[in-house]
Amino acid sequence: MANPMDDCDFNEIEDKAVRADLLRGALPACQPQEGSPANTFTASEMEELQAALPNMQIGPLKKTQEVKKADFDICHHAWPTDKKEQDKKLSSVASPQEAPLDWHGAPDFTLRPPDVPRAFREKVRAGAFVAPTNAVCPGFLQCNLVVLPAGPLAFDFLLFCQRNPKACPLIEVVDEGFCPTGIAPGSDLRTDVPMYSIYKDGKFVEDVTDVTSYWPEKAVAFLIGCSFSYDGALMDAGVPLRSAEQGKNVPMYKTNLKCRPAGKLQGNTVVSMKPIPALKISKHVEITSKYTHAHGGPVCIGRPDVIGVQNLDKPEWGETVEMAPDEVPVFHACGVTPQSVLMDSKVPFAITHKAGYMFVTDMPSDMGC
Repeated sequence: MANPMDDCDFNEIEDKAVRADLLRGALPACQPQEGSPANTFTASEMEELQAALPNMQIGPLKKTQEVKKADFDICHHAWPTDKKEQDKKLSSVASPQEAPLDWHGAPDFTLRPPDVPRAFREKVRAGAFVAPTNAVCPGFLQCNLVVLPAGPLAFDFLLFCQRNPKACPLIEVVDEGFCPTGIAPGSDLRTDVPMYSIYKDGKFVEDVTDVTSYWPEKAVAFLIGCSFSYDGALMDAGVPLRSAEQGKNVPMYKTNLKCRPAGKLQGNTVVSMKPIPALKISKHVEITSKYTHAHGGPVCIGRPDVIGVQNLDKPEWGETVEMAPDEVPVFHACGVTPQSVLMDSKVPFAITHKAGYMFVTDMPSDMGC
């Protein structure tokens, strides 16, 4: 039904009876009480009308009458037509205050209570868990770790991640201290990873469970999304995780897939392998492709020789996983790529997670995807 006030300027109407009829047409529920004149409003009706139309001037608007800034809105009949005047009016109207946030877009940890990953990190910190984290804390984001001394090399690595997002999907950079407050408040990157690897002059030195004594005075820590993050989604969809079922780390292989270099850093992509039943490959691809922040969909299916992997029984990292006759090897870009690149580039010093031993965050694994 058409609004009777659409084709007229209410404040230019002088006849009170016409004005009353128009108001009743606009507000059918606001009718005169029984026994009152048909073209008048009672005091209570006027209060109801004023409450319903707080920005409307009841009665002609006199030239000398001051219009308050709060009376203007974009639909008001008195809104200026000139764009500059509109901007001026908009800037003069106060915006409603919202609850303060630490920063815009800060994660909402209440969506998935982080009690499980926090308890897990405490267990790791106490030395009670020293094992690969595949299938651990399903539903929460897991990350690879790279720690470098602050300086040109750290910038090169940041650029390397930006140029190679499939292998190194960057989640967080910690340039002060050792706590990634944006994704795991209260954590400690020096103690909350089950196992670390130390590299010097491009060579592996040792694995340790605490890197407090190795942590550079001025360090930059990079957290990179891990494919373990979608293990929970795969299990929910009935896609098996053979490595977890067999109590093994995932197998990881060097490939002939070159990364885009950055500064002094260059090398090839490392991939992880999951044996997937042939009839579940489409489901596997559908699920993993949504997790671009955790390497996303596969880089190769069924033909390891095409990417330079000659023997599935001899992974460079992790352990060999037994495959059933109906299963096909599916390869994903892997967060161990940085370790391989750091060695190929003969980096003077670096701390990383041990391959397969991830940092578990408080973030939902799907990151809202």
